[in-house]
Amino acid sequence: MPCGSGRHNRIFHEANWLLFVFIRDKFNVDMELGFFTLLLAHITFCTPYVILNVLPKLRQMDKHTFEAAQDLGCSPAQAIWKVVIPEIMPGIMAGFLMAFTYSIDDFIISYFVSGPTSQTLPIPLYSMTRRTASPQPNALSTNILAVVLLVQLGLHIVAARWGKRLNRKEED
Repeated sequence: MPCGSGRHNRIFHEANWLLFVFIRDKFNVDMELGFFTLLLAHITFCTPYVILNVLPKLRQMDKHTFEAAQDLGCSPAQAIWKVVIPEIMPGIMAGFLMAFTYSIDDFIISYFVSGPTSQTLPIPLYSMTRRTASPQPNALSTNILAVVLLVQLGLHIVAARWGKRLNRKEED
């Protein structure tokens, strides 16, 4: 269910406010609405999506791969960077894309935790549509759609070429 839906959005909103109240009371921090609160709110509601994408990849991975890399001479840091991270990279990328999409799309949480100096894209779009019927939101949405389509097309072409290259190597 999308982040903008009623029940889930209310849960995320309440969790963010509880986090801000906890930080304010526990650490005696006078928190003004701005970039820090916006960043903290987006980290709070995007982290579960990243975790839900990375954990299955970690579970799919062979438990002995890390040890095998160390047996072959890698330090623990090298084993993580050269073996584990590439193995779970599809989950990391999927989590990143979902978090990025929800972060750009989210309006309600951003509206309540952003200050006058830092706003996400939906807030100015909302203010543009409230004033008059301006063509700017439509043009911006069209540009975003075009960029997303071009990125998807580029990724599809790269994946197709990479697949052909792998097939040629298997045939040889």
